[in-house]
Amino acid sequence: MSIASQLSHLQTQLDLERRLVSFDSYDMSVRQIYEMFVEKAISIPPEYQRQFVWGPERESDLIESILLGIPVPSLFMATNADSTWEIVDGVQRLSTIAHFVGLKDSLLKTINRDSALKIVGLEKLNALNDLTYEDLPKSVQLMFLNRPIRVTVLNDKSDLNVRFDLFERLNTGGVLLTNQEIRNCIFRGPFNESLKKLSKSANFSTAVRLKESAQKNGMSEEYVLRYFAYLENHNQFGHSVKGFLNDYMKVNADKRLSPAKIGLFNKTFDLLAAAYPKGITRGQASTTSANLYEALAVGTAMAVQAGAKVSVAKLSKIAGNLELRKITTGATNSKTMVLKRLHFVRDLLI
Repeated sequence: MSIASQLSHLQTQLDLERRLVSFDSYDMSVRQIYEMFVEKAISIPPEYQRQFVWGPERESDLIESILLGIPVPSLFMATNADSTWEIVDGVQRLSTIAHFVGLKDSLLKTINRDSALKIVGLEKLNALNDLTYEDLPKSVQLMFLNRPIRVTVLNDKSDLNVRFDLFERLNTGGVLLTNQEIRNCIFRGPFNESLKKLSKSANFSTAVRLKESAQKNGMSEEYVLRYFAYLENHNQFGHSVKGFLNDYMKVNADKRLSPAKIGLFNKTFDLLAAAYPKGITRGQASTTSANLYEALAVGTAMAVQAGAKVSVAKLSKIAGNLELRKITTGATNSKTMVLKRLHFVRDLLI
């Protein structure tokens, strides 16, 4: 491609992608932000609860900065279908404001706090140390509540894929969200609830071994999502696993899984749990790799769909198959390799 053609292509991409993004910006007072949070006009997705990690010293620094008029980073929100806002970036800042003002016990429970913030460790405003919001004179309370904070909101004209990008790019909290936690924030609905339910089923938990941390960060749900996405849409796979899973979840977010799909899922993992009672692993690995999982789970489901009477004894030996190792190890996320490993397992079982 020539430089001229490349630059022309760049301009086309810029024009297209910029049209997909639509923001509104506001200068809001701390009071307005706090009251919207109290009234649940601003929400924190459950997946963000892992991010409440600031200690009282860092929270106190933020309160001091707001009181001194030192600019703090903007809060980024995304607009929901009901016109409420959902925090994307700024969870720590929003929860710190709620922790400090702390006028409602129910709100403190929302941010996993037992009591209102007591200021500690300040040097400039050291007279504020050991005080809570309610200890302050009315004039200082009003000064705090009237301080402005910039809020940038992705409005509902923007595509959901743009919303995913915003969550991913602005995911700067103390504990970063995984891709599946971001999907759980964006693609809410019956399908997402089904993923969560199926990820807790006994046979799935037996067959799929993940690190303890992965049990809490959406990885189990992503593995269930991978099963359905690859089973139904493997012929549409390009190269980006993230984009492939996003597209599938976006299309299916408002759909309920049919009894037939749930039945096939349960039958598949009945077989996998029987064949791999210690989990789908090979060699010295203690966890289930994504590529091996996809090959075995989807390949087994395909065989069942084809009417095969799947042998548990035969299935139990496939994970160690040398040919399967070649097509599930390393840079194997091309469409050709994905189809090859799914069909390889299917054909061994039919």
